[in-house]
Amino acid sequence: MGSHSGGVMSAAGLDRRLLDEVRARLSAPGDPRTVDDDAVRAALRSSGRVFGSSALADLTRAARSELTGAGPLQVLLDEPDVTDVLVNGPADVWVDRGDGLHRVDLDLGSPEAVRALAVRMAAVAGQRLDDAAPTVDARMPDGTRLHAVVPPVAPDGAVVALRVLRQAGLTLDGLVAAGGVPPPWVPLLTALVCGRANLLVSGGTGTGKTTLLAALLGLVPVRERILVVEEARELAPRHPHVVSLAARRPNVEGVGEVTLADLVRGALRMRPDRIVVGECRGAEVRELLLAMNTGHDGGMATVHANAAEHVPARLAALAALAGMPGEAVAAQGAAALDVVVHLRRTGGRRHLAELGLVDRAPDGALRVRRAATWAGRGAPTEGPAWAEIAGRWQEC
Repeated sequence: MGSHSGGVMSAAGLDRRLLDEVRARLSAPGDPRTVDDDAVRAALRSSGRVFGSSALADLTRAARSELTGAGPLQVLLDEPDVTDVLVNGPADVWVDRGDGLHRVDLDLGSPEAVRALAVRMAAVAGQRLDDAAPTVDARMPDGTRLHAVVPPVAPDGAVVALRVLRQAGLTLDGLVAAGGVPPPWVPLLTALVCGRANLLVSGGTGTGKTTLLAALLGLVPVRERILVVEEARELAPRHPHVVSLAARRPNVEGVGEVTLADLVRGALRMRPDRIVVGECRGAEVRELLLAMNTGHDGGMATVHANAAEHVPARLAALAALAGMPGEAVAAQGAAALDVVVHLRRTGGRRHLAELGLVDRAPDGALRVRRAATWAGRGAPTEGPAWAEIAGRWQEC
């Protein structure tokens, strides 16, 4: 079982009376999302206590984490390798640093304290969490995804899951150097982007889909304009002309929502050379397929799937949310999509595992035919569709 250093204790051990004083002085603005470091620093000074510059900086960070962030969990979220922080109870906290879950030595106090932390984080994200609304799925101001449940849905006490937003900025060469992409596939991946193939990057949770997508976008010619649609901004490609659009959830009154489907439709009117959807997880898949079928080639998106051959079923399930029948999904998908690039995580290592060609089977169903596979080490293995992909897209 892992442990964590004193950073956790410095946040969790913040003097509660001082914190209450600071909270009282900051209560006037009403919206915790408006509190910044300057406001917290001023509130600390106005407490009448004397702080050195170093102590004031530490207390400012700790107090802001308690008031507007994840409190004692913030130090875990700030670790560069952490992707997930999970709380099952006051002394049952886990993190994933990319190599599976590890328990950390952190005690949040009591079930009531865990619930209060979850309620406050929901408020910071502009949502409510209480007996009448016992579940929340929201984004924190820094992009961290929050999912929390409280009794009666969670009878043993509040449960919290935090997914960390990391802006993906590695290049394709960087992924090769890290062992995530086999060198023999680099010319083909470059040709797919340069040749304006429509790509789907698939994989399970935490396999590096966004990281690979950002690297591929870095290969787009510099004179092209990229419109990126995401739930929260994660893609940070090294490209001079990227326009990012982020969806917005409804507020506590249930108004103000802007969906990914809305943004994809809007992006079509913004003179894109390429349209990119950070992750297809709902009805926006219909808009993306329609865009790719109306002259907007070179598009890219990510989708959750456990294997490349499962992508058609996943697309059909998502498109059904938009009212698309299976036959329409097969016809639109085969005409719109060219290649599936699939990732896996093996033994804690994320790597590109398969390339697949999208087409229709003899019975008319949408399918992905295996072009090549890679186990994360050694040489890739060519599959039945390799010659078709390599012959159609040659290095630019």
